[in-house]
Amino acid sequence: MSAIDRRLITHANWPLLICTALLFAIGVANLYSASAVRIEDGLRVASFYEKQLVWGGIGLFAMLLIVCLDYRHLRILAQPVFLLAVVLLALVPLIGVTKNGSTRWLDFGVTEFQPSELAKIAVLLLGAAMLSRRKSSLGWLDLFQILGVCAIPCVLIFMQPDLGTALNLLLLLGGLMLYQGIQPRVFKILCCIVPLSLPLAWFGILADYHKQRILTFLDPLQDIKGAGYQIYHSQIAIGSGRLWGKGFQGGTHHLFKFLPEKHSDFAVAVFSEEWGFVGCVVLMALFCIFLLCIVNTARDAKDRFGSMLCAGVFFYFFWQILINTGMVVGLMPVVGIPLPFISYGGTAMLVNFIMLGLVLNVSMRRFMFKSH
Repeated sequence: MSAIDRRLITHANWPLLICTALLFAIGVANLYSASAVRIEDGLRVASFYEKQLVWGGIGLFAMLLIVCLDYRHLRILAQPVFLLAVVLLALVPLIGVTKNGSTRWLDFGVTEFQPSELAKIAVLLLGAAMLSRRKSSLGWLDLFQILGVCAIPCVLIFMQPDLGTALNLLLLLGGLMLYQGIQPRVFKILCCIVPLSLPLAWFGILADYHKQRILTFLDPLQDIKGAGYQIYHSQIAIGSGRLWGKGFQGGTHHLFKFLPEKHSDFAVAVFSEEWGFVGCVVLMALFCIFLLCIVNTARDAKDRFGSMLCAGVFFYFFWQILINTGMVVGLMPVVGIPLPFISYGGTAMLVNFIMLGLVLNVSMRRFMFKSH
């Protein structure tokens, strides 16, 4: 093994890897419990956790591939990856697979792929490449150019419809722009424009079911058997866990099918019922350490592009963690944003590991070349 290879392994971000392994293990165990359904002669366990393990293995392989490629070469691949993502998103309305009223997947025979997940990587790479070339705070022209990167995939994803992923892309790019810095005058005007644009979004952009989710968030009890059913039972499940929880597979709300989305968006409600307040504190502590490791890597990166990549990955995970946990406890409206490594989702798990691979790539190579 060469000296460079040994240095790469030596400087691997082991705290980040350990946190990821623990979160993935917790997610698989939680899915195993969430997959159980009470039947007459005992429990029947679905295969969600097995599929999560398979996708975790695929994601681990993809992460290793990303680590082996010097991240500085990804700047060249940013535009081709972005164009590929846009083409695949454009194919979704034409030949996509429809599930539960949404057309989000392409069927490749062996498996189904969600192009919106690739769009997250594409927007991150191109946004980081564009912002890393700028030496000063962003003005209006810079903002319009960078937001133009996100506009096409966001519109295509919103039309699927998938408000959660479209929102995630906007928040990721917005976080990158804040990390780069926005001119004070421009930032003040934006702070006035965004609230004023909310009525336009309500009357001209949001669909009826989006509006219903917001109204349900404001008053969950107004339609407790309809739109408010999921969030109402999620809060009951979380509260019933109390301090120490009911134990592994001891939760009753998912066993008796009171939580329809127990595998995906509301997986943490299952965890909360079984492990209680103490378990949730441990889980949130792991996520905080996980995010802190990414922040430290962004701070220590030796070039602007590497720092931007890590900052983008931080915002990618941060917003998902904040929004998912917020909506599960009723502090935010319900949107389709999963909890990383905990919620079920094959393509999402693959993207999580690829994002992690980008951070590890920057971390492992920060000693190998001088700062630019």
